[in-house]
Amino acid sequence: MNYSGCGYEWLSAPLLLFTKSDRGLFLLNYLPYLLLPGLIFSVCTRLGVRAQVAWQWMWLLPAGYIFLVQSGNVGNDVFAVVYALAMVEFGCRAWVSRRVGDLWLCILASALLTSVKISNAPLVLSGVILVLSRFSLLRRNWVATLFILLLAAAVSFLPSAMANKYYCGDYLGLSIEKHPHLEMKSPLVGIWGNALQLSLDNFAPPFFVGAGWWNSHAEIILPQALVRPVLANFDTGFFWLGELPTEDWAGVGFGVSLLLALSIVASFRVCKAGKSGVGTTGALPRGLRHAVLVAPWLALLVYCSKSGLVTAAREITPYYAPLLPLLILGRGQAEVVRRRWWHLMAVAVMLLALAVLVVAPARPLWPAQTIISKLLAEHPGQSLLVRAQRVYSVYAGRSDPLAGVRDLLPRDLRVVGFMGDKDDIDISLWRPYGSRRVEHFFLTDPPEQIRQHVQYVVLGGYNLKGCNTTLDAWLQQSGAELIATTNAMLKVAEGPQSWYVVKFNK
Repeated sequence: MNYSGCGYEWLSAPLLLFTKSDRGLFLLNYLPYLLLPGLIFSVCTRLGVRAQVAWQWMWLLPAGYIFLVQSGNVGNDVFAVVYALAMVEFGCRAWVSRRVGDLWLCILASALLTSVKISNAPLVLSGVILVLSRFSLLRRNWVATLFILLLAAAVSFLPSAMANKYYCGDYLGLSIEKHPHLEMKSPLVGIWGNALQLSLDNFAPPFFVGAGWWNSHAEIILPQALVRPVLANFDTGFFWLGELPTEDWAGVGFGVSLLLALSIVASFRVCKAGKSGVGTTGALPRGLRHAVLVAPWLALLVYCSKSGLVTAAREITPYYAPLLPLLILGRGQAEVVRRRWWHLMAVAVMLLALAVLVVAPARPLWPAQTIISKLLAEHPGQSLLVRAQRVYSVYAGRSDPLAGVRDLLPRDLRVVGFMGDKDDIDISLWRPYGSRRVEHFFLTDPPEQIRQHVQYVVLGGYNLKGCNTTLDAWLQQSGAELIATTNAMLKVAEGPQSWYVVKFNK
């Protein structure tokens, strides 16, 4: 289950164990989110960005949609940003302080960054550059450094990689995935394809009422010379866009992306007019500073050349902050952030971010279902309203999607079996936490093996369909008895799914 890294789970497990509740899990994202402005300012100024420019962007970048929608969520993308920034911060600090402790913290932050997701690993290049620049400090304290390296290895992706190699046959664990395009076969297509995908996702309107039409027609209206390579090399859904930014696919989004692009163009115009010279130099030597500024971009290039995922805007969330300093260097940016038009646009970006936060389907800050239901009563069958009602209702129950299925199980049941597909969520069956355990099985497992561990099994209809079998055929083969049937919707795109409770008689 955790072949791609389990750093987030290492922190969430104690919360579940000691509180017997999942209500506190959002703190794992929310508390690091509160640290972002200060870390962004410190990293930017250490790398030569002028303070007045860093001050503006330390507030604007965290207003990116992915940061907002995941800061109160349990996703593991925003969670890793603090590790990426702390790695650079402590590495830069070590150059000034000459304290080996800062280098040790840089190493540990690098290790923790990889533990969250292996896609974050290329970002470690910045930490490697900074550590090597002060390698003499480590050499003078080699015994303690050896202990830190062992600790870093233990909390990095390395244990997961070794388990993947042993159980799955490869270090990344990709052999257990059914999608053939998770690892890019053509690096060149990966680079321009991911660049196109990032542009689409980050410049898409935040309230995109035409998303349905675009998703249906994009592959038809776009040049086939562009469409064919991405369909052959990327996972399905390359051109898909959502009506609203959600934690599943959003990047920094339209507001921040547009303002940053305009700021870069305006800065070049200021420089061309002769109103700008070089920026501040920061505390690092010029060559080292340039290497650290360029390293995240090289890391992004590596990611693009290797990944065939279609959620790049979300996957590279830890990259956004380290990429920023190179884009806002120089006195030209200092001139731009003083302009009236820039201030008006910055306010518009924040207001747009507030609107996104208010209407976010996972945690709407308005009575969404009540208002939409009343509008549907006045305009029955209106497609946008029907779609909105379905989206908000599904997200409202997303933390406990199989509550209706759980109610069909005996209340004193200590262990229950689960047979779902790769995206089906079993979290509802664990509740109340600490009182029940969920055991996972395949449809192809021998009935005798299942019967040894559990008596009741929850079976998903999509899992049966994906395995090209029917409930009756499986019941006849396994000798199980159907106890109850209900419907539950885990995803809006999938619609309602049949769920069955079956019993193995001992």
